[in-house]
Amino acid sequence: MKFGIDRLLASPELLAELSGRRVALVAHPASVTADLTHSLDALIAAGVNVTSAFGPQHGLKGDKQDNMVETRDETDPVYGIPVFSLYGEVRRPSGQMMSSADVFLFDLQDLGCRIYTFVTTLLYLLEEAVKHGKTVWVLDRPNPAGRPVEGTLLVPGQESFVGAGPMPMRHGLTMGEMGHWFIEHFGLDLDYRVVEMEGWNPEGPGCGWPEGRVWINPSPNAANVNMARAYAGTVMLEGTTLSEGRGTTRPLEVLFGAPDVDAAAVHREMQRLAPEWLRGCKLRECHFEPTFHKHAGTLCNALMIHAEGPFYDHAAFRPWRLQALAFKAIRSVYPNYDLWRDFPYEYELERLAIDVINGGPGLREWVDDPAQEPGDLQALAAADEVAWLGAVEQHKLY
Repeated sequence: MKFGIDRLLASPELLAELSGRRVALVAHPASVTADLTHSLDALIAAGVNVTSAFGPQHGLKGDKQDNMVETRDETDPVYGIPVFSLYGEVRRPSGQMMSSADVFLFDLQDLGCRIYTFVTTLLYLLEEAVKHGKTVWVLDRPNPAGRPVEGTLLVPGQESFVGAGPMPMRHGLTMGEMGHWFIEHFGLDLDYRVVEMEGWNPEGPGCGWPEGRVWINPSPNAANVNMARAYAGTVMLEGTTLSEGRGTTRPLEVLFGAPDVDAAAVHREMQRLAPEWLRGCKLRECHFEPTFHKHAGTLCNALMIHAEGPFYDHAAFRPWRLQALAFKAIRSVYPNYDLWRDFPYEYELERLAIDVINGGPGLREWVDDPAQEPGDLQALAAADEVAWLGAVEQHKLY
């Protein structure tokens, strides 16, 4: 199969359309061709007039570890072109940045999750392209989490850099498809094109991530496909006092880690509350000691998620529900546990981080209300998931 960048480079017709135009590339470390050449190098070698590059959160090099660690603008040492940061002084490209090119190639590997900030970066680029009369091409890449959709829709008024619009946590689209939805939903009028993949089957072997294709971290803590599958749930740990495994070799692949939580007891309570929400993966009790971040230097008891190998059932696995259930079980076993972390999250200073992450307070309120049961959250999420599927069906390209 071919990703968007490979199709572009193999098409004289597409390359001819870029001839004589100034081109900008939005990229990160996973922006590579099939032979692992970085897209910036490959485009310039193909004769494309690349006049600027843009790096999203974590930077063009992917070297910034945590949230709200910003990247500065710089000059590429090899090509001498400006490299603008979209996670530094600005998150929305400025007029000066937009003036650096005529066509903007967006080539970011996504994880299929609303909170992964590359989604919002795409929306901001599209909106600025409308203002400045620019062209945007998305060089499409797989959604490694595949087509399943999960989570409640972001509540209007709860938008943020991790919540671009009323979509669920796990959106089921590629970035090219998401661009079409943004254009339709927000009424954008611009010259937009998706350079589609060739041969991507989201329901085929790999369940979203094509077998035989090398995985490269699109961000420092996105180390493998197991993480990409679990992320729509485990990312919620960022809004809690529980460790998500940062400071270990398997970040965001655990349901929780903490020195004062009995993982086995929580697992048993999860099985009692909603055993059907544990399907599709294997949970394994383990221990780790983070070298940095939450609980650094302290032994933590944890539940590891294995959404991989013989334990993975693509149709059954529901990471958002699984993570929500872990919170509910912790609240049941430890009613007074200091669960929600109160700190500035992605530049949102007023709302609790867990509410910013979920696009509203609904999940937190469900966890904290002992009268609320799994069926109550199921009813809310199921209705929103059906609504989302209906809204995006027309935009699916594969």
